[in-house]
Amino acid sequence: MTAPVFGMQFSRPLDEPVPVLGADFSKALIIETSEDADATSYPADTAVRISTGDTAAVADLGTGLLKSYVQGINDQLNSLNRGADVTIVRVAEGADTAATAAAIADIVNSITDIPSAVNATPRIVLAGRTAWRADLETTNPVVAALEANLGKILAVAPVDVDDTSAANAIDARETMSSERLMPIGVAARVYEGETLVTRPMAPRVAGLMMRVDNENEGKPFNPFANRPIYGLAGLSRKIPFSLLDGSTEGQQMLESNVSIVAEGEAGVDGAVADGGYVFIGTDNAQTGELWEQMHQVRGTDYLVVKLMQITKQFLGRKITADLAEAWINSIAFMLRDEQAAGNILGYTPAAEMFLADQNSPEQIRLGHLKLDIGIEPAPVFKLATHEIRRYRPAVEGLVNEIIARLQAAA
Repeated sequence: MTAPVFGMQFSRPLDEPVPVLGADFSKALIIETSEDADATSYPADTAVRISTGDTAAVADLGTGLLKSYVQGINDQLNSLNRGADVTIVRVAEGADTAATAAAIADIVNSITDIPSAVNATPRIVLAGRTAWRADLETTNPVVAALEANLGKILAVAPVDVDDTSAANAIDARETMSSERLMPIGVAARVYEGETLVTRPMAPRVAGLMMRVDNENEGKPFNPFANRPIYGLAGLSRKIPFSLLDGSTEGQQMLESNVSIVAEGEAGVDGAVADGGYVFIGTDNAQTGELWEQMHQVRGTDYLVVKLMQITKQFLGRKITADLAEAWINSIAFMLRDEQAAGNILGYTPAAEMFLADQNSPEQIRLGHLKLDIGIEPAPVFKLATHEIRRYRPAVEGLVNEIIARLQAAA
């Protein structure tokens, strides 16, 4: 624009910290079959985004596993927020489970195409047939595809593993090595009409994750263990579990990073609840312990997305002290707010993020800036240890009280 010779001009310098809104980490992707689904509403191998609160869209899913997955999610959304933002990909049922699993794996392998197709990035992936394995020495093909692709969209996946025994569930978990997978070693018994059927537990855990996120302003920082699973008629098998006995089968599965659902028992000290069905699980299938808790992975992913949103507003502008300060302060203010909300324990102060030895003049001449950002997610409360001993001061207090009373009566 040409500046006026006689007049005025206005500009808005972009040297202030910028706010960002974050992202909805409860959006889900479901990949499964349904032979009687409406082919117009759900073309095969095509991503279709719906609200699970839309009864017409849900009815068009037919009666196959896609409908069961959506119902499993909806059963957990028992508050005013009764619908989930879900992308559906219907695959054709194969000649056998191996063929169907291969078709689902193919969709997972192209998962990076889905956000652009539906204008939403799913952060929770429900891919079917993960409990099947060709043999006890082989990784499930869908699990292998999830391990390779979930990180590309910062997503996680609750995955069903063999629910017939603790040994088989643990064996299946041993084929995994990913902080983005949460193995679940029990299936759900649910009613479909008048018929009692066995269905995957993973959709119900996904719905639980969404419910807990919704309780925290839609943010994925909170753990979701020790919460009820709704809509169950029973479990595929009862897993012995006690909060007080580490030798029980359920505790052994948890030790191996296999999540479970336990039945409540009235009047039993070590029971997880007096009744109902309770999900117990905190850990993913990571091989180390630093990023083993699933809610910490999800919460950090959320912060990474906010860092992306902040930084993209500064890219393409000239590097100056004002720009660097505004960029760093934008990040620090965002992390300050998350700490104040109790979502993280702490973070690197703004003054310590930009280090001279990591930002040489040669790198800055190239337009490269580097920040060193430490973030500490809040851990889940997993074990309470109580040390109980006798308290001598109470007896001394009794002696003093007796003396005081006698003196008062004299």
